[in-house]
Amino acid sequence: MPPAPDTPRRPLLSHASHPLTVTIPAINELGEAVPTPIAGEFPLTIYVDRREIVTLMTLGAAPEALTIGWLRNQRLVASLDDIESVQVDWEVNAVAVTTRNGLIDAEERLGSRTVTTGCGQGTVFGGLMDEIDAIRLPAERRLSQATLYALMDAVRVHESIYKQAGAVHGCALAVPGAGGCDILMFVEDVGRHNAVDAIAGQMWLDGLDGGDKIFYTTGRLTSEMVIKTAQMGIPFLVSRSGLTQMGWEIARKIGLTMIGRAQGKHYLLFTGEERFTR
Repeated sequence: MPPAPDTPRRPLLSHASHPLTVTIPAINELGEAVPTPIAGEFPLTIYVDRREIVTLMTLGAAPEALTIGWLRNQRLVASLDDIESVQVDWEVNAVAVTTRNGLIDAEERLGSRTVTTGCGQGTVFGGLMDEIDAIRLPAERRLSQATLYALMDAVRVHESIYKQAGAVHGCALAVPGAGGCDILMFVEDVGRHNAVDAIAGQMWLDGLDGGDKIFYTTGRLTSEMVIKTAQMGIPFLVSRSGLTQMGWEIARKIGLTMIGRAQGKHYLLFTGEERFTR
């Protein structure tokens, strides 16, 4: 039976997660041999309709979601319906994406690049900086201090590759719950933008709306991180790290509540005070 008209067609996926760590020999300060897990890092070249687009350096945890989220956050596809299949082949470190109608304004967008601070990524296609005026976040949502503390505690105790091997960034998608905060997704990658893109892709695959969600990242709050969070429709962005001037200016302009240097019971509320309650 064909899907209902309003139900996005899920693309054909390969489900090709890569092993996330490898153990190598190391020597500690006492001269002892210590088998040590380290994070994986692999090139993944994205081909769309047989056209090479970009190579991402990734941990390989969720390559299909990463690819979909990257295309989404670069505004190269408008919806999940536009993607027919996403097939990852680690033997050649590539992912083949087949679309139904091609990429949106491909020549114009792929020809325009802004160099960014993104680890493992580095460029933004298609003038995203020019599209922030079209972003609208739900004004009625509120974030309480108690929920913020619950989020920070949940992230602190979450099992992670970082605890095993270090060298990765993590991002979490969370929702306020009864008396706390529930983590819906937690993704780690060698670059923080890969982690946010993977969550963006999985949100599309799961049909999740961002209006009642909170986004957490271990990385700094740059302009690109702010824009990507807003593109997902998420009104709250939290980080244990700091921010940049452009990130702060864009968050103020679009009304995104941005909280940084959040560790333990300490945080700094940088923008969006009207949505935050103590």
